[in-house]
Amino acid sequence: MLTLSAAAQADVALAGFLNAGSPSSFSITDLQSFGSTATVTVGDNTYTGVSLYSYLNTYLATDPTVPKNDILRDYVVATGASGTIVYSLGNLADANFGTQNSIIAFSDSNGALSAPSLIATDGAHVFDLTSLSVGHVDYPGLGTQGPSTSFSVFGDVSNPTTYTAAELPGSLAPHTEFTNPDGTPLVAGGGQGFTGVSLWDLLVAAGISTNPATLLKSYVVATGTDNYASVFGLEEIMPQYGNRGDLVAYANGSGGSLDSSGFARIVVPGDTRGGRYVSNLVSLEVVTVPVPPAVLLMLSGACVFVFTGRRQRSAA
Repeated sequence: MLTLSAAAQADVALAGFLNAGSPSSFSITDLQSFGSTATVTVGDNTYTGVSLYSYLNTYLATDPTVPKNDILRDYVVATGASGTIVYSLGNLADANFGTQNSIIAFSDSNGALSAPSLIATDGAHVFDLTSLSVGHVDYPGLGTQGPSTSFSVFGDVSNPTTYTAAELPGSLAPHTEFTNPDGTPLVAGGGQGFTGVSLWDLLVAAGISTNPATLLKSYVVATGTDNYASVFGLEEIMPQYGNRGDLVAYANGSGGSLDSSGFARIVVPGDTRGGRYVSNLVSLEVVTVPVPPAVLLMLSGACVFVFTGRRQRSAA
């Protein structure tokens, strides 16, 4: 097994929506002793580590008030030397909804890493991790239920908009999907397919940030009339990274009504289960996360160290 000396290892802070008694940090040694390993190959370099979902799920808290699929309200904020990225836990393959393979790597083809790195098959990597913080979208209780007649896009956007049947597709290009990218039937819709607009295009029209670094640390919460919700990290639908063809559907594949699914619903081609196909859509809220407090503390400590070091050198 590849190992580093204790002095050479960097601990990664672990915080957020976790069970009491969960560790506050982890190291490469902790990852190496965790259990089963997984790999992700990037170019000619193969990274080895542990499944991001499997590791977090060991400590993840649950909200017993959520009637169904509490995991879809969870996301993780990964921060490291290369920046901050938000990942939705529902998109991770081990969660049995999405298909993204992401690992916390402790080595690559050249040997042990100096610090754990988060490596994702869609290219949204965070190198030299400093923290992982799990977030959870609160459940406000059962909503009004029933068919939706409109939905609103709001939050960290410059052009918040409310859509009804009259506004879709509007200026956005319509898309019709009957199958997943691999040709298998969609997991919802009974084979009728869906017609809708790209979720990414809809958010762009609403005025999401044009700064890639800001987009990577943002997510959107899709909520139905019953307050059932699913989080989507923007990295998974950004053209530069996941580029998933998620839709906001307003009709079936032949242009007919969505019936009990309401005026609009989310469609996620490629998912292995239909949990993220939020029906009776009433809102899409875009959220950009702040830098985690633990990281600010670490950065301030680093600044003090640099400042002190410079003073000492100047005095010498």
